[in-house]
Amino acid sequence: MQDLVGLVPAAGKGLRLGLPYPKELYPIISDNRYKPVAQHVLENLVSAGARHVVLVVNETKHQLLGYFGSGRRFGCELSYVVQEPLDEATGGSSGLAEALDAGYHLVRGKTVVFGMADTIVLPVDAFTALFDERHAAADVVLGLFETDQPQKFGMVDFDDAGVVRAIVDKPKETDLRWMWGCVLWRPRFTEFLHQSLAGKGPNDFATILNAARAAGLEQCAARIAGSYIDVGTYDEIARLEERYRSR
Repeated sequence: MQDLVGLVPAAGKGLRLGLPYPKELYPIISDNRYKPVAQHVLENLVSAGARHVVLVVNETKHQLLGYFGSGRRFGCELSYVVQEPLDEATGGSSGLAEALDAGYHLVRGKTVVFGMADTIVLPVDAFTALFDERHAAADVVLGLFETDQPQKFGMVDFDDAGVVRAIVDKPKETDLRWMWGCVLWRPRFTEFLHQSLAGKGPNDFATILNAARAAGLEQCAARIAGSYIDVGTYDEIARLEERYRSR
């Protein structure tokens, strides 16, 4: 699919881990060897058919360029976008929505597949579920994973036909069991996201998703038979390493 582009936000400071290098390069044991965590999402995107991937970084992430280079070793062409801080005077950080919009000039008019740089999604071809023919007319397709930790994720309320009714971000209490872990969207949502931020509208990604649905953009849920592991905190890293030790 020539109009398909992958999008990976990696502009966060990674302060929770306090590593002396970008958290996206945290080494994970995979296939009996170490590889950085961000390589996993790159492999997900390439497996889904993305041959061009946009990696959004901040001004300190030069080590990502050093490791991933042009992307050819991983089966794709990589473009890097530097996300400017919201408040240049104070260096105040931007949120997820701003990171996704930072690559607007490279993704506009295309189908976008987005995954997080500090997660491990298995199997490697899990993102292909987003391309099911049942979702061909949807503006946004949310890839869902079952979780027992809804307070950490964006939870999705959807009907039996897979039509999304609401996104509930990190609820303290909920009966919802499915979280979004990857997203496919088409040009209408790219423009909606861009205009929302340019017009000083809501800048929270979950709020923008809900606003887009209220504005008439069709959103579908694709339940993925796989696993989603967040490697953004030491607790999650410890759980992951315990999982490998128990194999």
